[in-house]
Amino acid sequence: MSDVLLVDVGSTFTKAALVDTATGRLLATAGHPTTLGTDVLEGLDAARAEAERRAGRRADDILACSSAGGGLRIAVVGYERLVTAEAGHRVALSAGGKVVHVAAGPLDDPRTPDGPRLDDLRAARPDVVLLVGGTDGGNAAVLLHNARRLGIARLPVPVVVAGNADVADAARAELERRGRHVVVARNVLPRIGVLDPLGARAAIREVFLSHVIGGKHLSRGPRFARLVRAATPDAVLAGVEVLADGAPADGVPGAGDVLVVDVGGATTDVYSVLTPDGEDAALAREVVATLWRARTVEGDLGMRWGAPGVVTAAVAERLLDAPDAARLATHAVRAHAEPGWVPSPDDPAAAAARNADTDLARLAVTVALRRHGRPGSPSANPRPLRDVALVVGSGGVLRHADAATRARILASATADHGGGWRVPDRASVVVDTGYVLFAAGLLADAEPVAAARLAASVGAVSNTEDPGPGAGCRP
Repeated sequence: MSDVLLVDVGSTFTKAALVDTATGRLLATAGHPTTLGTDVLEGLDAARAEAERRAGRRADDILACSSAGGGLRIAVVGYERLVTAEAGHRVALSAGGKVVHVAAGPLDDPRTPDGPRLDDLRAARPDVVLLVGGTDGGNAAVLLHNARRLGIARLPVPVVVAGNADVADAARAELERRGRHVVVARNVLPRIGVLDPLGARAAIREVFLSHVIGGKHLSRGPRFARLVRAATPDAVLAGVEVLADGAPADGVPGAGDVLVVDVGGATTDVYSVLTPDGEDAALAREVVATLWRARTVEGDLGMRWGAPGVVTAAVAERLLDAPDAARLATHAVRAHAEPGWVPSPDDPAAAAARNADTDLARLAVTVALRRHGRPGSPSANPRPLRDVALVVGSGGVLRHADAATRARILASATADHGGGWRVPDRASVVVDTGYVLFAAGLLADAEPVAAARLAASVGAVSNTEDPGPGAGCRP
């Protein structure tokens, strides 16, 4: 590779970054509204043309990720809600999916009339089912029962089996003999206190690329499916990992423990890459161990589709008084109804709307970080974020804001003590102004050194042209 175009096809905007892989330098960025009504390649090609024009160079190759068409919708079917189902939930999030349903226990079991139902699973409209259950050598009955029920159900979506290794092949056989596409991965919870996400994460990516992205009918031909390498959140997590780890052998140091909050139109995603040390290592003894490279998705927190949820959540967290809640609720109604709306920076009459957008973003960041850091159960420990060295903000609302507004939006990352976890009050705080973390993640496998250099540029002042209003907004 030489000059590579990295593209994120979002539900609202398509963003492109042209990178010189010999140096890891960002040459140009560009954005275009995603052309869902016709063919997503139209928007992709328009973003490519603009990036190439700005750089004065042509791309030799294209790699893409996508969250268009609803992204990757994952349902988790497990054994016990607080054990394997919870493990599956965490792994599904780390794989770049939006978890739309979690079932724990035997599906449609007449002996448990209040148990999980296949009808609820169907109603969630998943793209993939992650079937887990039992530690290796542990309970086998529930995994096999659920494999049989999924096999006979009218739910023609791929299944990733990542449960008890002793019966994984038998579960595969139950599904395959009824025509289901199945991928078997390592058990996500091979033994109590050990969480192994990598096998299932790779299998979900494989299924997304081979069966899901083409089935969303985002493009008329096969070209788009060939370009896509990952779901967008999976690419971003890979980029955060590259940022944290660097490429020390090639002279690119990593940033250490990293916390990233990405404020989009429909969701606010939080990523953390941590290194357990000292007392933190004891967290591995929990029933479902801490996932040290993790992502959480707050589907009710966003700048447009998720705006009403921000106000509701902020009130519940006691972050808003009644007058401010009423003011922001009015703004959120319009933001939800007009997801493409961007208050004009040149219109004095739009100042109140811009201020409201800033408040929404600040509250979305605060609530999302609280949820990411808090323990998953009353007996668990909070996520150990106190030693994070670098906090990164992402999302269009941050990329297109001035320095003072960015500082206001992200202040809670290092100063909010109301979440129940110790904040990283000594961390550096930057904004991914070039929106390069997804690009670094896409490059990580083929060009790891270039990816590390690109990720290390996060927070640096870019000399590329601004991609334009909304170009960084990702719902």
